[in-house]
Amino acid sequence: MIPILNAVSKHVWEGAENIPATGPVIIASNHVSYADVLFLTQFLYLNGRAPRYIGKKSLFEIPIIGRILYAAEQIPVDRESQDASRALDYAVACLMAGHMVGVYPEGTLTRDENLWPMVAKTGIARLSILTQAPVIPVAAWGPQKVLSPYSKKLHIWPRTKVIYRAGTPIDLSRWYGKIDDPSALAEATAEVMRTLTNMLEEIRGEKAPEFPFDPHQSDLPRTGNFKKRKKQ
Repeated sequence: MIPILNAVSKHVWEGAENIPATGPVIIASNHVSYADVLFLTQFLYLNGRAPRYIGKKSLFEIPIIGRILYAAEQIPVDRESQDASRALDYAVACLMAGHMVGVYPEGTLTRDENLWPMVAKTGIARLSILTQAPVIPVAAWGPQKVLSPYSKKLHIWPRTKVIYRAGTPIDLSRWYGKIDDPSALAEATAEVMRTLTNMLEEIRGEKAPEFPFDPHQSDLPRTGNFKKRKKQ
């Protein structure tokens, strides 16, 4: 897979020194393309870590791909269901065993029309509070040009510039011990997304909207290809 990614993109990897070489760590990244996970995995793998991801369950049901994901000990989650908490339990177990866990806090591709990070789910805060593992923000820009949101057609040539930048650990310690406080979870999650947004502003050389898109205040579906549904 790495040769294919190298063939269609030019990589700019930054901040690798902020990624712990060993021990439990949570990687939090923004979500702009289905290709995100491939590039993020490459970035992390080439810097010595093999991440485990919390991914939507439907991916694990695809022949061959599903087997690969299970063999790599990835974490399926049935989004918007009561079983979603099981994925959190498994992610906690992975961290307690000293592994790296990758999380896309938004839970789906951003709904923002200009692909800025949106208001996220609180799973990232729960995971941090329960394990107190360091949270490393990784801002991504460029995968959406290789594979547009909800598209299956790769942009092969010319090669696309893909930027991944890892930041310093986000200090969420002020919310430790507040796992049952919804306000604390929301605040900790907002801190993670605020950090990613600030990093993305630097990468893009643009200013993000003052208020991030909030899927809870929108009539768009919470998951899936909302553009396809709107056409129907």
